[in-house]
Amino acid sequence: MRSALSLGYFDSRKRRATSRFPRWILLAAAAFLLFATAAVLFGQVTGIGVVREGASRPLAVRDITITRAPGDQVVVTDAATGAVIAAYPPDQGGFVRGSLRAFERMRDVAAAPKGAAYRLIRWENGRVSLSDTATGQRIYLDAFGRDNAAAFAALLGPQGGGKP
Repeated sequence: MRSALSLGYFDSRKRRATSRFPRWILLAAAAFLLFATAAVLFGQVTGIGVVREGASRPLAVRDITITRAPGDQVVVTDAATGAVIAAYPPDQGGFVRGSLRAFERMRDVAAAPKGAAYRLIRWENGRVSLSDTATGQRIYLDAFGRDNAAAFAALLGPQGGGKP
């Protein structure tokens, strides 16, 4: 009996050279990986090109509550004394108003109490953060620009809030 190779189809096929993956692509990828590894090691050893954020201590801390009043007015009060710090009509306080919406959403998702205070902190390195005491979420306000961070930093008061 004849083999399947001699039945005509396989027998008449000409042998083609198999195409291989281009070797230069593999060499370039390996060279890139070596360069990236060397750059990271160089940065870690020498400290050149590495950005390190040192630990910072809080300089000023103030617990505040942000609520919506009738007429879509946003009122910021000191959580300890109950004194009104700021009141924003509907056409003002855009970043404070937007932050309130974001924190309300986080509280809804976490099923946290809506009346809990927010903690406003000015750090030793100059950054300002807003923390939700109910959910534990913290936002560094400098990430949204200096003007937006300054809007909350003004709520710390003239002394910068109380020392921790």
